[in-house]
Amino acid sequence: MSIYTGIVKPAGDRLIAAVALGLLSPLLGILVWLVRREDGGPAFFRQTRPGRDDRPFELVKFRSMPVGVEQVPSAQAGDLPLTGMGSFLRRWSLDEVPQLINILRGEMSLVGPRPAMPSQHTLLEARRRNGAWRLRPGLTGWAQVNGTEGMPEEEKAVWDGEYVLRIGPVTDLRIILRTLRFLAKPPPRV
Repeated sequence: MSIYTGIVKPAGDRLIAAVALGLLSPLLGILVWLVRREDGGPAFFRQTRPGRDDRPFELVKFRSMPVGVEQVPSAQAGDLPLTGMGSFLRRWSLDEVPQLINILRGEMSLVGPRPAMPSQHTLLEARRRNGAWRLRPGLTGWAQVNGTEGMPEEEKAVWDGEYVLRIGPVTDLRIILRTLRFLAKPPPRV
């Protein structure tokens, strides 16, 4: 483990997450109210996911589906129902913002392999082989800025393995800037 991955990256992640949560707290409060107001269900969706070294953690997202809908990997989620607010949150990628809490708790990183679902056995096994399982899951990652929505798990794992080889401040900054550029574009109309 390098000084960057062991000390600098986690400290920077937590600092950025704390500042972002502070700045975004008014928006987050409004979104919590809107999600709960729509159907009376909880504002947040929580799910146990495998984290760094396969240690489980509880991922936090804004709930975008009706209460009781089974969760599936994003590649299979196209046919599942979304709430009205959930469609808005997903279109603008706002459903992911609560993961800043996971970053603040040290369970995730700003940049790393996206958190896999426990049922994604192919992806998890490939990450074990290429070393990506040793990293904290990320809010964004190398696969996300280089791939397409719904890419096969094997392809995601290849990108995750490449990130393991390239990890460093320059790579992380490139990924963050490419993510921000993507988020700055108007979302596609549904």
